Amino acid sequence: MKDKCILVTGSSKGIGLSVTKKLLTLGAKVIGIARDHETLKIENKNYIKYISDVSDLIKLEKSIKLILKKHPDINGLISNAGYGEFGSLDNFSTEQINNFITTNLTSHLLLSKFLLSHFKKIKIGDIIFIGSEAGLLGAKNGSLYCTAKFGLRGLSQSLRKDVAGNNIRVSIINPGMIKTSFFDKLKFAPGDKVENSISLDDVANTTVNILSLDRNTVIDEINLTPATKVVKFS
Repeated sequence: MKDKCILVTGSSKGIGLSVTKKLLTLGAKVIGIARDHETLKIENKNYIKYISDVSDLIKLEKSIKLILKKHPDINGLISNAGYGEFGSLDNFSTEQINNFITTNLTSHLLLSKFLLSHFKKIKIGDIIFIGSEAGLLGAKNGSLYCTAKFGLRGLSQSLRKDVAGNNIRVSIINPGMIKTSFFDKLKFAPGDKVENSISLDDVANTTVNILSLDRNTVIDEINLTPATKVVKFS
């Protein structure tokens, strides 16, 4: 991993933090984007943090251009940032819908746009989207979340074909439920038993394994599922 310089969005907690720590442990350089880094306790010279809210597309574009200018050695993107919102579609305001799609889908499109141009210039690159099992099958009260994750999966599939001849690999990981702060403001969560959720380490290891493969091998999609799916409601 010492030849990797990876841009990770949502690097301050959850999946993003777990992936960041794993990459750093293996010697990679990580450029981390998050809304804040106050809870992040990483002391590593190879970790460079930037504050940016991916829901603000104007500021995000400026941030990405600045980051690529300062770090032209970036050769990978883990597009992870997002949040959950569940309920009946008619109960969401226009503003809520717009903010959700902007954060969970449009920001991934924008990041991909700029990173693709950069990767084409340096003639190598990896893009890994952190999707969800919600991108595989529609679910009750999942109109917003499933829409975003289905869209992210379609983006991954299309980009993969677009850049097949450019030494750029595009993959998506679709995890089931993981015990993270993702569920803090939701009315449901994975069950209490260890087999009811996926470990963060497994998602991080899966991400690193994709990056470690020979350049002639592309992982299209990986689905991760708890051994026993149990959902508890509050």
